[in-house]
Formats: sequence, C-alpha cells, structure tokens
Amino acid sequence: MNYEFITSGTCARKINFTIEDGIVTGVSFMGGCNGNLKAIAKLVEGMEAKKVVELLEGNICGMKNTSCADQLAKALKERL
Repeated sequence: MNYEFITSGTCARKINFTIEDGIVTGVSFMGGCNGNLKAIAKLVEGMEAKKVVELLEGNICGMKNTSCADQLAKALKERL
C-alpha cells in the first residue's frame, strides 16, 4: 500500500513510500538534502519496515530533535 507522510521539524516536507508484506519500497522525500535522502531511500529499499525503524529511529540532525531519517522511522512505525 502507498503512503504519504507529512514531516515535522525537518527540511524535507513529505515522504512517500510503500509497504507490502512488511517490506519497504519506493521511498522518496520532497525537499531536504537531495543526495543524502536519495541514499537513504536506496539503502532501505527492500528492507523489513521494522528493521528500518530500529536503525533510523532517534537519529537527529544538527540541533534538531529529529531528522529526515527519524521522520521516515516515525512514518513507518505509524503504518505498521
């Protein structure tokens, strides 16, 4: 199923992704650090959503209390 998540506290404004049978595919970010976010999307492609949450949850960016990776973890956790 396809999902859209509106981020909070990050440069990226939105995350689109798919979860099928617990597997993450098609992650894309709108806004944010283009190269880094494309890399994150490639790295999590085909991974179990639960594993992605374990790896990325709690990551912060600079002085912020969240990051685009953390927001992806929150989005996936919300949909599991």
